[in-house]
Amino acid sequence: MPRIAIALLLALLSTACATRPAREATPPPEPIALPPPTETRGKFTLEADKLDTWNAVGQILVNTPGVSYEGRSQMMDLYTVRYRDVPFLILTRALLLSDTIKKTTTLVTATTLQGAPIDSDAVVELLAKLQRDLPAEIVSVQERQKAEARAKKAQKSKAHKKKAKKT
Repeated sequence: MPRIAIALLLALLSTACATRPAREATPPPEPIALPPPTETRGKFTLEADKLDTWNAVGQILVNTPGVSYEGRSQMMDLYTVRYRDVPFLILTRALLLSDTIKKTTTLVTATTLQGAPIDSDAVVELLAKLQRDLPAEIVSVQERQKAEARAKKAQKSKAHKKKAKKT
């Protein structure tokens, strides 16, 4: 009996020490490649003139902390900015009047520097600020332009009167 017990003990010890075949390592999952965005999150329309909107966007951008204003093009209706370390373009585009658009309306959106749609939280945040602040800023820009026009007209009138007195 002790021989059987010793034989069983040795058998158990030898199976416990036996090497097992290595498990096959499972490869890490392949990263999922997301397709590039087809639309910019946060874009919006506003019932306002494109030029007034463009001017107001510029005023808001230069007065917003954290926005690095890098350039603009009135002819192309864009501003180049950097916000929260994300470089992008802010665009204003006049929409054509149609059955659904009855008043002068401007689209405000953003793109990458290459012109593709952009999907970034920084862009969404800045577009939301523009959407909030633009109506009041457009009124301010229009009032400033009217005041400048009145001052210019008064100055011309004053210069014309001086010229008339000399003759």
